[in-house]
Amino acid sequence: MKVGIATDHGGFALKEELIAKLRATGHQVTDFGAHSLTSDDDYPDFIVPLADAVVAGKVERGVAICGSGVGAAVCANKVKGVRAALIHDHFSARQGVEDDHMNVLCIGGRTVGPEVAWDLVQTYLAAKYSNAERHLRRLGKIEALEDRANERD
Repeated sequence: MKVGIATDHGGFALKEELIAKLRATGHQVTDFGAHSLTSDDDYPDFIVPLADAVVAGKVERGVAICGSGVGAAVCANKVKGVRAALIHDHFSARQGVEDDHMNVLCIGGRTVGPEVAWDLVQTYLAAKYSNAERHLRRLGKIEALEDRANERD
């Protein structure tokens, strides 16, 4: 799978570990940065290009990391077509894809250890989108909200 990954300084070490594991298991990884540990960088500078790539289909799924994961989730969800969520558990990593068509997994680099993060990423990437009518209906309502927000801009 083509996977994009991005972080600021808060998840730099975790990003590096995840990239190595993703590549070792055969995934094509695009690293959107940060490319060096810089304590005053800003997560939107890395998360927005990742989110844009997901929406454009340049990568199939994204992994966004910051210190807590919260800022990454808030930021990614500002990009129309992104369905990002901060995930801490196995069930949500799977169900978020299956039912809600989550396409960006957000993790806190300071809140989740590397082994748990790897388990969450594997679960997220293995999950498949459901095309159940009720899920598609709900996603349609979310898209209508995005369109409404764009009309106000």
